[in-house]
Amino acid sequence: MILAIDTSTGACSVALFGADGEVIAERHEIIGRGHAEKLVPMIEDVLDHHLPSQILVGVGPGSFTGIRVGIAAAQGLAIGWGVPVHGLSSLALIAASACDSEHHGGKVAAVMNGGHGELFIQTFSSPATKPLGEHVSLAPSVAARQIDAPLVLGPAAETLVEERQAGQAIVCHPRAAHALLLPHALRTMPLRPLYGRAPDAKPKAA
Repeated sequence: MILAIDTSTGACSVALFGADGEVIAERHEIIGRGHAEKLVPMIEDVLDHHLPSQILVGVGPGSFTGIRVGIAAAQGLAIGWGVPVHGLSSLALIAASACDSEHHGGKVAAVMNGGHGELFIQTFSSPATKPLGEHVSLAPSVAARQIDAPLVLGPAAETLVEERQAGQAIVCHPRAAHALLLPHALRTMPLRPLYGRAPDAKPKAA
């Protein structure tokens, strides 16, 4: 069994997969804040006394606090259970939501709110969820000129579509139940936060 977790946005999302890759149980709630309080009870709920053999956890980009809550919980459980843990691309989880839409393939953009009014964005092919470039942090006006994917998904999808006055927006959050739709490389990432932009604080010159 595989336990998947994502807390990179306002959603707290947990899913348990069986040996055949099917979702056995899922909890997905839009909570805004408070991931630290909600996550462990949700994990206990989906596990229902089962012991997973592997853990997958969203490493971002996204909320600094949310990402760290998810990674810390996954690391603690992995140590306690003696099982491996790997990182998931949170933007790829958003892009995988295209599989639940009427979109039949092509280019999709996953978009979430970033820092200082910018957007975290990455473009993927659908339905393979193959990245077509690295994730970027852009002001909405700049993103409107650079991102041409006709389908835009994510918490900030409407912001980008309204800015460029073109495309279809689907507001959604990273969903743990989509974890196994990701390519192998995007669900075996290093277990460290993937921040969407460089830190604002700069070291002083010597």
